[in-house]
Amino acid sequence: MKSFNYHQPTKIVFGSGKVQEVGQIVSEFGKRCLLVTTPANEATLPMYNKVKKFLEKSGIAVAHYDQVIPNPTTEESAAGAKMAREHKADVVLGLGGGSSMDAAKAIAVEATHEGSAWDYLFYKKEPTNKTLPVISISSTSGTGSQVTQVSVITNTAERDKSALYHPLIFPAVCIVDPELMLTLPNFITAPTGFDVFCHAFESTIHPNRGAYIDLLAWEAIELVAEYLPKVLDAPKNIDFREKMAWADTLAGLCIASAGVTLPHGMGMAIGGMYPHVAHGESLAIVYPACTSFTASFAVEQYAKMTKTFNPKLKELSAKEAADASTETITDFLKKIGLYKKLSEVNMPESEIELLADQCMVLPDYEGNPRVASREEMIGLVKESY
Repeated sequence: MKSFNYHQPTKIVFGSGKVQEVGQIVSEFGKRCLLVTTPANEATLPMYNKVKKFLEKSGIAVAHYDQVIPNPTTEESAAGAKMAREHKADVVLGLGGGSSMDAAKAIAVEATHEGSAWDYLFYKKEPTNKTLPVISISSTSGTGSQVTQVSVITNTAERDKSALYHPLIFPAVCIVDPELMLTLPNFITAPTGFDVFCHAFESTIHPNRGAYIDLLAWEAIELVAEYLPKVLDAPKNIDFREKMAWADTLAGLCIASAGVTLPHGMGMAIGGMYPHVAHGESLAIVYPACTSFTASFAVEQYAKMTKTFNPKLKELSAKEAADASTETITDFLKKIGLYKKLSEVNMPESEIELLADQCMVLPDYEGNPRVASREEMIGLVKESY
């Protein structure tokens, strides 16, 4: 058996109705809380008010930073950190999807350190023990951020999307309450749900994978294959939401210990250069090309994925199934309404080489079973265009 390491310090509080415990949980870490969310809308306002009520009932003073946008930026982490300092916050609570939870982690660092969150990216300075404790409540089944040591952030001036990566920003506790996901619209459910698959599958082909990762990842992949189409057809079905919430948590646990590969490196570059493209959407755009590029270098995993998504192919040999993986993933993307090209999200054709170079900034592509050269990366972007 391949040797492996696995570490997960986040306490997971999972189940319908568990959000009611937020006041008690936060009070274990502090009495002055910065709540970090996106701006309220008709779907999210009741959730925000409910959480604030639970916090205040536990005697916690709450300041609410509610300006997070998809692909959170350095400007938002700076504004949130300023509010945290003014409030004298001793704990940060990220409530929402990956953007809110990632922003909360960046704010927890920036509020207690010199400079900006951008100064503490994975290849720069390390944050210190002054980092505020983070609690996360996920309201989407997508990013896995509730259980990872990653905070993805965008520098709009540099058109660059990168990440803080450090054990200090693991959430101390995460609450995964599927009831919070019942009002999620399909245009968010689909890309975040596809991101769950990407996290899990890329963990299975990553050099850091091991027996424990495989155990978690394949369960997540099976759940996405069955329940993502179902939840898109029946968004109010709590059983389907629970299954996707569990898949998301499993996949987050996978990337916290293994990691992601080529598609995520490309997806991050797309989000940095074209912030209007949602992360899951960017992954969907590049997945067919990345699958064609990689499948013959990880035949066992691509064959198993193909047979999971299309049981009619279970009698094929491993090579035959791996050869069918691009068609299989394309069919699934069409089924969930995510099949599209870069040209459809207003990327200028003149920036193909520029995007290809940006796809090679993060080290994710180097963990792929087949490592792309610059010319091959340009080819992948062209194929996705």
